[in-house]
Amino acid sequence: MSKHLEIYIHIPFCVKKCDYCDFLSDRADCKTKEEYVDALIKEIELSKNILNGYEVDSIFFGGGTPSILESHLFECIMNAVKKYANINENTEITIECNPGTLTREKLEVYKKTGVNRLSIGLQSANDDELKSIGRIHTWQEFLDNYRIARECGFDNINIDLMSALPGQTISSYKETLEKVVALNPEHISAYSLIVEEGTIMYDRVNEAALQGKDILPDEDTEREMYYMTKNILEENGYHRYEISNYSKEGMECRHNVGYWTRQDYLGFGLGASSLYGKERFANTADMKKYLENRKNPEKIREKEPSLTREDEMAEFMFLGLRMNDGVTREDFERAFGISIDAIYKDTIDSLKKQELLVVKAGHIYLSERGKDVANYVMAQFLKD
Repeated sequence: MSKHLEIYIHIPFCVKKCDYCDFLSDRADCKTKEEYVDALIKEIELSKNILNGYEVDSIFFGGGTPSILESHLFECIMNAVKKYANINENTEITIECNPGTLTREKLEVYKKTGVNRLSIGLQSANDDELKSIGRIHTWQEFLDNYRIARECGFDNINIDLMSALPGQTISSYKETLEKVVALNPEHISAYSLIVEEGTIMYDRVNEAALQGKDILPDEDTEREMYYMTKNILEENGYHRYEISNYSKEGMECRHNVGYWTRQDYLGFGLGASSLYGKERFANTADMKKYLENRKNPEKIREKEPSLTREDEMAEFMFLGLRMNDGVTREDFERAFGISIDAIYKDTIDSLKKQELLVVKAGHIYLSERGKDVANYVMAQFLKD
């Protein structure tokens, strides 16, 4: 079996929505969670013919807060995946967890059912900063969860961090980085806060602005935090393999790498997206519709317009360039049957002249300066 696939499973529930969150998630009672898991399992079962043709490289439980599910519900989902998908001991299986929802019993169930990677949403080691973004946990609660996870045998743990938070200073962010690297996790994802319209944070920032105040760190401070992240993590043995992701050698997140290299993936659950060959579709974001049509997955899947060949080329470039190794001429020609220079020579030459791209031994990747203005670089390929 040579065809490979990734699976994404969306758990759209949380204790409360964080102030910055614009993801598809909300609170739910026990009955809704049970009905949702039943619908999710039915969707997986009805996709067995597709799943049977692939070897699954990775499974990722995202949210929301997947660790909010009761253990027996999570176990039911995993049993369905094992029944209908081709997974083995090498399949990377990740669950996103938030402190405040984890217990030893849940962690033991994760381990027993085959989960081999945890992604824990810490965001900050400062309790005041955690409160400022609406998180439900404290630094100590995170530490307790992390310790228990290690005791349960998890040896591949990611910790999520955020910078440019309300009230955050260079000193407090440095302290967070130092505390986290002292724990020696295998992987660290470090993102700068993005204030999205429609969130509590967006309203707070705008309200403060009307009063002549800025509750977020200024641009220079945010930039210094950005460089500090890279320097401290690299000094402590983490290599940056993607713009916002750092890992110990060989501990890169396989699921994310598959996404950035445009591997086929199937998404299950509310709002989940899929890329299956040339087909793209996304499940409905309407919970009522999703639950009512649990036995008719074709009614919950909303087909998206097929990408043109030009769109696929642009996607190949702006996803691949997120990674440290960038893209290769060979991979581009294999994917599209034409040389990369025939399509993007002028763009590549211009960006190379600006010292934003490096072209070396068949590889094209972002320079250090290019990583700093990655959004600008990606936009140049979208213009073509």
